[in-house]
Amino acid sequence: MEHNLNLYHIFYTVAKCGNISTAAGQLFISQPAISKSISKLEQNLGTVLFTRSSRGVALTMEGELLYKQVETAFSAIRQGEQQLRRAYELGIGHLSIGVSTTLCRYVLLPYLQTFIHQNPHIKISISCQSSYQTIRALENGDVDIGLIGEPIRAGKLRFYPLKEIQDIFVTTRSYLENLKKRMDFSHTGNHESIYSQATLILLDKNNLTRQYIDKYVSRNIIENDRLIEVTTMDLLIEFAKIDLGVACVISDFVKEELESGRLIRLKSPVSIPKRKIGFACHEDTSSNQAVTDFLEFIQTKAPSESL
Repeated sequence: MEHNLNLYHIFYTVAKCGNISTAAGQLFISQPAISKSISKLEQNLGTVLFTRSSRGVALTMEGELLYKQVETAFSAIRQGEQQLRRAYELGIGHLSIGVSTTLCRYVLLPYLQTFIHQNPHIKISISCQSSYQTIRALENGDVDIGLIGEPIRAGKLRFYPLKEIQDIFVTTRSYLENLKKRMDFSHTGNHESIYSQATLILLDKNNLTRQYIDKYVSRNIIENDRLIEVTTMDLLIEFAKIDLGVACVISDFVKEELESGRLIRLKSPVSIPKRKIGFACHEDTSSNQAVTDFLEFIQTKAPSESL
């Protein structure tokens, strides 16, 4: 195909110039080489493409038919080259990001705001999904970058830590006071008793955060059959704010509520270590310039500047 493309390029140039000598000058090859290439193309197609005269060459009816198609093809190639040059000059590209709704709202958006301001021509698409789904999408090449918790086994994923997060338990002051009234007076100061008697509000078991929490706060430590499971961190926070129970949330995401006193932090029944969140990409996406630009951006920009 590459050899045939060269023959068509010679044919196209000769047809435009109407003269083999002029075409030879544009193509930087000899006139005999052009004549030989045209003869070979005519032989391959089984037809005559040019008529020759002392004034130059002219397309036959078959040659005119072929020229229209070849002209369209080379025009498309030129447009493609122009678009590539323009994309490079303007920094045009496409970046697809997988992220949970919670991390999108509290972590990703501030970074994106600055990144898009600096790279206004990059097209961004965001898939809001669970971290499990984001990891699968990264492995399958369905998204370029994912904002996730640090995976236990990275495999072919490259993880770029962004910040540490702390899981805490929160509730309202009124819920805690009413709970203590219902509890045995001798146990009102016992934190384990509070957790065993309270309604716990947790993410569902398919969530990576819930699985992380379950490693430290299991039913072997807290025996409780009063449980509300929800799908997002936002619902955890909202349910806690309307006195439904004690919710396990990420501390950074309830700063305003804690500062205003709308929610209060409870002492955890066990020590829950901090964990890392960050951006991950498949090792095969290194050739994507938009991915490279974004990763360089997050690595050089301190979180305090965005969050």
